[in-house]
Amino acid sequence: QVPLVESGGGLVQAGGSLRLSCAASGSMNSIYTMGWYRQAPGKQRELVATITGGGRINYADSVKGRFTISRDNAKNTAYLQMNSLKPDDTAVYYCNLVLSPSGRGYWGQGTQVTVSS
Repeated sequence: QVPLVESGGGLVQAGGSLRLSCAASGSMNSIYTMGWYRQAPGKQRELVATITGGGRINYADSVKGRFTISRDNAKNTAYLQMNSLKPDDTAVYYCNLVLSPSGRGYWGQGTQVTVSS
């Protein structure tokens, strides 16, 4: 098990910013990809952004230019800086970690992001 602890969600007005953090507990000896996914009410969980151990980044088209994913390997922590937030960004945001090469994945508990218009 790899416990993931998320923080940073909340309520913000449209156009505002939030920063999410996801810390992986314990000793991380494996290469891993970290990412953020989100799930809005009545919708399926969708990819927001991922970052590999080598720093390769992938964004959903809907957040490109507004969100920035980063990681601090020394702290086993990933961050999601969200700017120019829109009401459509309202969702529960989940942190994800995938170990390499096993492919075993882990999820955080989720953090609510609400953007008011």
